[in-house]
Amino acid sequence: MKLSVFGLGYVGCVSAACFAKAGHQVVGVDVNPVKVDIVNEGRSPIVESGINELIEQTVRTGNLRATTNSAEGVCDSEISLVCVGTPSKPNGSLDITYVSRVCEEIGSAVRAKTEHHVVVMRSTMLPGTIENVVVPALEGSSGKKAGRDFGVCVNPEFLREGTSLKDFYAPPFTLIGADDEDVAGSVRRLYAGINAPLYVTSVRAAEMVKYACNCFHALKVSFANEIGNICKGLNIDSHEVMEVFCQDTKLNLSPYYLKPGFAFGGSCLPKDLRAINYKAKELDVDVPVLSSILKSNRLQIERAIELVLATGRKRIGVLGFSFKAGTDDLRESPMVALIEALIGKGMQLAIYDRDVSLARLFGANKQYIEQEIPHISQLMRASIRDVVDCSDVLIIGNRSEEFCEIESQLLRDQLVIDLVRLFDGRVSDNSYRGICW
Repeated sequence: MKLSVFGLGYVGCVSAACFAKAGHQVVGVDVNPVKVDIVNEGRSPIVESGINELIEQTVRTGNLRATTNSAEGVCDSEISLVCVGTPSKPNGSLDITYVSRVCEEIGSAVRAKTEHHVVVMRSTMLPGTIENVVVPALEGSSGKKAGRDFGVCVNPEFLREGTSLKDFYAPPFTLIGADDEDVAGSVRRLYAGINAPLYVTSVRAAEMVKYACNCFHALKVSFANEIGNICKGLNIDSHEVMEVFCQDTKLNLSPYYLKPGFAFGGSCLPKDLRAINYKAKELDVDVPVLSSILKSNRLQIERAIELVLATGRKRIGVLGFSFKAGTDDLRESPMVALIEALIGKGMQLAIYDRDVSLARLFGANKQYIEQEIPHISQLMRASIRDVVDCSDVLIIGNRSEEFCEIESQLLRDQLVIDLVRLFDGRVSDNSYRGICW
């Protein structure tokens, strides 16, 4: 396959060299003639162990060369990979000047081509950039239509400086964001020799995945540092603590808690966060990440309140209000906070939760229900049907299996607000609202 790689920085050099090693004919394109000359001399313009030798080898075999001529790169290739930088502006916004300029140059070259061409964006760009910047620039300069005359997709890179060659050949996964299966298939073939899972998503989802990954990596570093600072204040070896922490791949390093939804609650997480934040204050250790978690959690409850109020309806049914299905524990349940807020706003509530109903009769939380939330327990109904019949809006508060049946029981014009994504794959529409999907 013939490729052109625009931008001979870190990502571009590694991508060009690795694809050339795989047997593809690659032409690197860069506005900097010094970089182009260095590559054509068989040397690397970036510093990393192994990359200089790889470029020397692929240039010698004729699989890799470089040019400053954009039109030459496009005309001599079937696929163009855009790897130019997207730096920050002084105000923190993303500078996509290079992306826009390169797309205009590629589009001008595509105008003269009769063969179908595919443009693959590897640069890190915010969701919507393909739709609002890349495609208009390509269409404007080519006079052609994306999806019909040429293809566009996003293929985010996950390369770390210093280990990029290793990362290229052993990535956690390969991601292609494409709204056209033929385009996805063309890019998929580039990675035929890479032994890693390959996922194809929508363009916008792929753009967002890259940001989700990098934000989480930054969060992990800050989290570990704050735990370390507290440990030092307590004369504890932070590396010993985190070494044991990382052994838990069931909860700590796992997808278990990484599903967007409603706020957390229960007897452990809120209490322990307050305790460690208080201890940090005693030690005079600033922990902005840890101290912001409960505030963020409260904002998710407020988001749910706003979702309900925005319906303009007063008769609200709640299905499930223990902090998770299969338990009667109401301690610091975010659903209790939501219900109390709605009562305060004058809503008429009807509530059903089988586990809480049993607890009210003889469970360990009987006293809590009778003494702490009697005003809520008085609103409870005996069945799902009882709640459905007297509500205009139904809130799903936990993933109890019996709630899956409600779709067939809904009355005309009823609206469902789902806080737990009970119906996998469904997104917000006229009769359904997901809290963050």
